[in-house]
Amino acid sequence: MKRRIVVLLMLLLGASLTTAQDQREETIVLTFIPNIQYAPFYVALAEGYFAEAGLDISYEYNFDEAIIVDQVAAGDVPFGLVSGEQVILARSRQRPVTFIYAWYQEYPIGVAFPTGSGIKSITDLAGRAVGIPGRFGASYIALTALLRGSGMTEADIDLMEIGFNAPEVMCLGAVEAAVVYFNNEPLQIRSQAEQGNCDSIEDVDIIPVSTVANLVSNGLVTNETTLKDDPELIQAVVTAFDRAVQDVMRNPARAYLLSLDYVEGLPATDDLRAALAALAAEQDALLASDPDAAAIAASREAMLATLRETFGSDTLLQFAVLIETIPLWEAEPTGYSEAESWATMQATLLDMGLMDDPVDLDAVFTNEFVAEAG
Repeated sequence: MKRRIVVLLMLLLGASLTTAQDQREETIVLTFIPNIQYAPFYVALAEGYFAEAGLDISYEYNFDEAIIVDQVAAGDVPFGLVSGEQVILARSRQRPVTFIYAWYQEYPIGVAFPTGSGIKSITDLAGRAVGIPGRFGASYIALTALLRGSGMTEADIDLMEIGFNAPEVMCLGAVEAAVVYFNNEPLQIRSQAEQGNCDSIEDVDIIPVSTVANLVSNGLVTNETTLKDDPELIQAVVTAFDRAVQDVMRNPARAYLLSLDYVEGLPATDDLRAALAALAAEQDALLASDPDAAAIAASREAMLATLRETFGSDTLLQFAVLIETIPLWEAEPTGYSEAESWATMQATLLDMGLMDDPVDLDAVFTNEFVAEAG
């Protein structure tokens, strides 16, 4: 009997090693640093969706999206996560990259300002101090689009470069408004205000860039060589990632728990873990009843409301960021790129003088793999 057990264990171990050895190693480069906003990437690993497709995926991080684009274009890595304008700009410089999955369906940037400040529209920013990380990247493009959509230019406001410190600078009263990622920084400002650390600010209002322009936002890109020679790899990555996106949208409590192993410093006291586990189980029961999208969206807000009965805003900040971020992904189907958004983005870049001539948008993006992902 002991010999049989030993033989069986050896066979199982051998099968496990063979499976591990058969996994194809690939890298996806993400922007910024490990963050709860990347929950689908972590869920795809934790739930084994990439592994089921025969892939051993690892993540790298880089603050500079232009470098990520160059890495992908050169074939150093097959996939990267960048904002849509980077793909058009890359194409204008003959970089052979293509957008394969539109993760964010809404450009997550807008202008934040204190509630009760008298600001109701972009035109009310005239002559006011407005903070921005710098005259570069997605924030600058969004602000330019907002100003132009209101018949204004940068000269109409007092634009101040403040780095990625909008919550701190606004709470010090150094600017009257700031360009922010509205799924994140307003929550930080509100948390500071709740603790009495934000001068006279009690709340903030937001004007998203989407009110004037439908711009392409974050998504997965690959290169033309991979498109031509390895479409099966692309399909496997898109399908696994899309599956994880659906998971996070349907049960963010479980997604938060699964992300703990990948995001250092994510708040997770024993009490919070227990509360999230209980909410995740309750959500599974709800999902078993096949609720519609509206019911699922309402259940996400209910999760956050339930947690706020016990935990403070500082403890719940990152979970709140996740809840605020999820609606930005919603589309039918998820991952789908709209040609109109690409045309609007290209027109914006041309107007800003960031490129001289239009590029062929048919080569910039494809919905082929989203359609096959189902």
